[in-house]
Amino acid sequence: MSAPSFTADQTSRRSTHRAPAPRRAARRKHSVARPRRSTVLTLLMGLTAVYALMPLAWLVINATKTQKSLLDSFGLWFSGEFALWDNISQTLTYDDGIFVRWFLNTLLYVVVGAGGATFLAVLGGYGLAKFDFAGKRAVFATVIGAVAVPATALAVPTFLMFSKMGLTNTPWAVIIPSLISPFGLYLMWVFAAEAIPTELLEAARVDGSGELRTFFQVALPLLTPGIVTVLLFTMVQTWNNYFLPVIMIKNPDWYPLTLGLNAWNQQASTAGGQPVFNLVITGSLLTIVPLIAAFLLLQRYWQSGLAAGSVKG
Repeated sequence: MSAPSFTADQTSRRSTHRAPAPRRAARRKHSVARPRRSTVLTLLMGLTAVYALMPLAWLVINATKTQKSLLDSFGLWFSGEFALWDNISQTLTYDDGIFVRWFLNTLLYVVVGAGGATFLAVLGGYGLAKFDFAGKRAVFATVIGAVAVPATALAVPTFLMFSKMGLTNTPWAVIIPSLISPFGLYLMWVFAAEAIPTELLEAARVDGSGELRTFFQVALPLLTPGIVTVLLFTMVQTWNNYFLPVIMIKNPDWYPLTLGLNAWNQQASTAGGQPVFNLVITGSLLTIVPLIAAFLLLQRYWQSGLAAGSVKG
């Protein structure tokens, strides 16, 4: 019997019915717990971190130097004897301990000014978010306009008004303007509108709760993340405030830290003035320590608020 013969069409058909090729490995799925890595974003974040931490590193390094080694050494490395503790002691005792007075003044301005601004922003934001009244749109336009106006544009009118009232060169000249925070009011307005369910307030009122009790026992705990955010914004703004005190305060006994350190820095350019750059740098380092501590202590309220908001009831 002769061997079977195959035509070209049969051969081509058999070649098309070969075993299927193995599938490619499935792509790795990415999630919040397993995010996708990006080399470009990692490099950008690294550069941002270096840019942000470089001034802090320069401040810490140079706070360890004496006045002489500060001017004779490279700024980004240690030199000579380690004089940090001596610099801190001199900063706190120089000129009869005026730095401590400036620190207490700044603390007063922050506690009363920033604390009061946060409290008023919370009350105003809650009221604007959860109550309807005539002229609400006008209030909204006013708040947005106030946010857009820079503080420097209001400095001269504020000074003239306070001068006629006899409040210049007093702590009230710094505290009263600090009580107004248009951005904090707007932020609490938006946050309260989303964070507090209207049904929850209505249920509390049906149970016989008054408005003050509803605000403090029902609404206020839900506003904690927003309150902390506004508090930190106003605290940093008041702590670093320079322009307003420089036009309002002339008495060094009421200087905040920003004006006091600037006065020390300008001593070298005055006739017979003693340069104290090492104390200026050390004082600047001591000035930012409370801000860093505040951010570290209050960040847990952000985390707990975000975690609570991510759980759907």
